[in-house]
This record gives sequence, C-alpha cells and structure tokens, in this order.
Amino acid sequence: MKNFIPVLLGLCLVVSSCSNKKEKNNSKENTVTINALTQEKPSVKKQLITDAYFKAQGVEPFWIVTISDKIIKFKTPTDSILTPHTEPIYAQDNNVKMYSIHTELAAIKIEVIQMECINAMSGKSFPYSVTLKYKKGKDTEFTTLEGCGQYITNYRLHDIWALEELNGTKVSKEDFGKELPYIEINAGENTFMGTSGCNRVTGELFSERNKIRFTNIISTEMLCAKGNEKEQEFTKALASIISYTIGNNRLTFSNPDKTLLVFKKVD
Repeated sequence: MKNFIPVLLGLCLVVSSCSNKKEKNNSKENTVTINALTQEKPSVKKQLITDAYFKAQGVEPFWIVTISDKIIKFKTPTDSILTPHTEPIYAQDNNVKMYSIHTELAAIKIEVIQMECINAMSGKSFPYSVTLKYKKGKDTEFTTLEGCGQYITNYRLHDIWALEELNGTKVSKEDFGKELPYIEINAGENTFMGTSGCNRVTGELFSERNKIRFTNIISTEMLCAKGNEKEQEFTKALASIISYTIGNNRLTFSNPDKTLLVFKKVD
C-alpha cells in the first residue's frame, strides 16, 4: 500500500501536466484563429489608388517607369531618374506617343506603341510596347531598354453610378419603366456591369488617361413594356463614349460632338 501511493501520485502529476499542455495548446490555437478572423483585408479601392496613369516594365535588366500628371519615375535595381511630366508628342495615326525630357542631370525618351507586347519573363500580354532610352550626367550615349506597358484606369471610376442625364436631358425611373439605368465600374479589372433600365448589361473598359471606351457590350434581351426607346438610346450613347470627367460626385461621358451621359455617384 505504501508503494502504491507514490505511484498514484506520479500518475496524477503526469495527467495534470498533459491536461495543462493541452489547455495551453488550445489557447494558442484559439488565439491564432481569432487573430486571423479579426485581421482586416485591404479594400479593393486602397489597392487601386495611384497617381500614375501609365506603367511600363521590362526584364534583363529589370526596370520600371511610371507616368503621372506631375512626374515621370524611372527605376532600375541600381539607378533611378525623376523628371517633371511633359505632354507626349503623337504620331499621325495616334498609335505612337513619344515623351522626351531633358534636364541638367538626365535625359529620357519614352516611345509608347499601341500593339500587343508579351512580357519575356511572365508571358503576360500587355496592350502597349515600350522603348525607353536614357542617359545621365556626362554620358554621351543613350542606354536603350525594351518592355511592355499599360494605362492604369483612374481609381475614382471604381464605384456605382446612377444615370442622371441622357443626351442633355434629365431622366427619371418612369422614362425607363422598370428602373433607372446604372453602371458599376471595376477599375482594377477594367470591366463594368449594370442595367440599361430593363435589361442587364456587361462589358469591358479601354482606358487611356482621360479617354475611355466601353467595349464588348453584352445585353440581355428581355421584352420591356415601357422605356424600350430610352433604353436603346442609353445603350447607343454608352457605345459612343470617348472621354470623361469626374467632379462633384458626377461622372460625365462625352464624345467630340456632345455630352452623352451624366451619372451620379450612389455608393
């Protein structure tokens, strides 16, 4: 009996120790789970926010250039050039643009051609081919780099917009029968979705600084008792858009002839 008591006490200590370890492990697991659940993910809009309207990059060697309304930034792993922004010179067909900047410290030339370009490392396709030439200080010759680029759609477009005016005339829900047309723009994916009043519409965006086009527009074909003419007028105007402005929670789309559509921000 005397020998049994120490053995019994030893077993109790072992069981107690295992129980404490299990509780500690459970506590750690709970902590990890809670932290994972409470950690906020960055919003889509925060990821989209940037002042640059064009970005290009190349490999071997790696380089990147961004162009905003105020500054042009060029970087390599070992060098960088910052210059004031300048407006590009356009070729006759508007498919080729040339930026040319000369300062006391550096000179840089950027040629942007609208043609498919495949990134040599990732294999990703881009809509623009870019040739960049630069020199610094007392260099007598330009270094030439090749790469691919794309325009960055304005993050301020990334929202839901309800139609307010169509071809210069104020509109209401009653004009379209079922509901007021609206569009939801995804600036990160360059896509949009919405309604033309009765039918659903989806499509893609082609954006180039303050220019924009709604392309590959697809619409359902429901028969609507009222508002069919206005709906067709809206869809036609959407396909005719070339440029836009944003201000006072309004998104205005135009072409060279007139203002086509005015939307109000609703989200």
